[in-house]
Amino acid sequence: MPIVVNLDVMLARRKMSLSALAAAVDITLANLSVLKSGKAKAIRFSTLEAICRVLQCQPADLLEYVPEAPPGAAG
Repeated sequence: MPIVVNLDVMLARRKMSLSALAAAVDITLANLSVLKSGKAKAIRFSTLEAICRVLQCQPADLLEYVPEAPPGAAG
């Protein structure tokens, strides 16, 4: 998937657990786990804003675009 979620990296940098973030952002641990695993299909801007506020980071610290290799490319 071309969008990589780096939530685990920011949590480690802030020395915060996923459950503590869930409580601070008022989102279920299950939904936050889906986001962290990269399986989420969407995220609300209000949720992204709350996560950034709590972790004191920018959206680009959490989300990264990694282009997929073109079909047939060696790698």
